[in-house]
Amino acid sequence: MKNLLKSTLLAGLGLAFAVGAASAQTKLKYAHVYETSEPFHTEAVWAAAEFAKRTKGRYQVEVFPASQLGKETDINQGLSLGSVDIIMSGSSFAARTYAPLGVTYYPFTFRDSDHLLAYTKSDIFKELTKGYEDKTGHKITAVTYYGVRHTSSNRAFKTCAEMKGLKIRVPDVPAYLAMPRSCGANTTPIAFAEVYLALQNGTVEAQENPLTTIEAKKFYEVQKHIILTGHIVDHLNTLVAKGTWAKFSDEDKKIWTEVSQEAAKRATDQIKASEAKLVAFFKGKGLTITEIDRKEFLDTVQKNATFEQFGYRKADWEKIQAVK
Repeated sequence: MKNLLKSTLLAGLGLAFAVGAASAQTKLKYAHVYETSEPFHTEAVWAAAEFAKRTKGRYQVEVFPASQLGKETDINQGLSLGSVDIIMSGSSFAARTYAPLGVTYYPFTFRDSDHLLAYTKSDIFKELTKGYEDKTGHKITAVTYYGVRHTSSNRAFKTCAEMKGLKIRVPDVPAYLAMPRSCGANTTPIAFAEVYLALQNGTVEAQENPLTTIEAKKFYEVQKHIILTGHIVDHLNTLVAKGTWAKFSDEDKKIWTEVSQEAAKRATDQIKASEAKLVAFFKGKGLTITEIDRKEFLDTVQKNATFEQFGYRKADWEKIQAVK
C-alpha cells in the first residue's frame, strides 16, 4: 500500500512538473515579408530554434514569413499593438516613427556592404538606434545586409544626366525616389508583382533593386543593361516589441541579441556570396554591365534633394561618411 501511495505521489508530482514546465514556456510571434526560400527567412527559423535551445525551452518562437501577418507597414504597427513580438523590417519603415534613422537611405550614403557593416558597430549607429528606441520602446537587436540597389534598364546610361526622361519603376518611398528624380527620370510606383510585365510591355524602361532580386524575379529576361548605380545599400533590422523586451530577463536579452546577430551574419554572408557571382551571370545572359561616376551622381542628388526634406540630419550623414 505504501509503495502504491508513493508511486501515485511521484506520478502526480511528475505531472505537476510537466504542466508547470509547459505553462512556463512563452510563445512568441516573429513576422517578416520575405519568401521561405530567402536567407532572411531560413536564418530567422534558425534563430528561433537556437533561442529555444539556449533558453532551455523557455521560449517557442514561431516565424511567419511572406506577409502572413500583414504587409511591412502592418507588422511595424503590430509591434506597438502587441500582435507580433519580433519583426524583420527595413529602416525606411522604422523611420516613419523616428525620421533620423532613415538617413541610411539617402542615396550614396554607404560606399559598399563593408561600410554598412562598419556603421552597425559605430557610435553614430548607437546614437540613431537609441533615438528610435527611446521614442518607441522597441529594441533593435541586429542588422542584416539586404543588398546594394542597382538599376536594370533597356536604355543604356552612364551619367546622371543620361537618365533624363527614363521611365523607371521605383517604390513609392521618398528616399528611393531621390536619385532618379534628381537625375530627371520619370518615376512610376508600380506594384512589385507587376514589374516584370511592365518591363516586358514597355510601360517602364527600367527598375532598381539588388542584383539578387533582379536574378530571382528574372528581370534580366526583359532588360538589356545593368547599371551598377549602387545608390542605396539596403539592410533590415531585427526588432523586438517594447512589451516583449520588457518581459525578457537580462540573461534572455543577452541570448536573443547574440542569436539574432549570429542569424544576421549568416544571412548577410549568403547575400554577399550571391551578389559576387551575379555580375558574371548577367554577362553570360548577354546583358551589358556599366559602372557610373559615383561623385557625379551624388553631387546632383545633393543639389536637388536636401536631408531636411526627408527629416534627416546632415550631421548624422557626415558621421556615417567618416566611418571606416
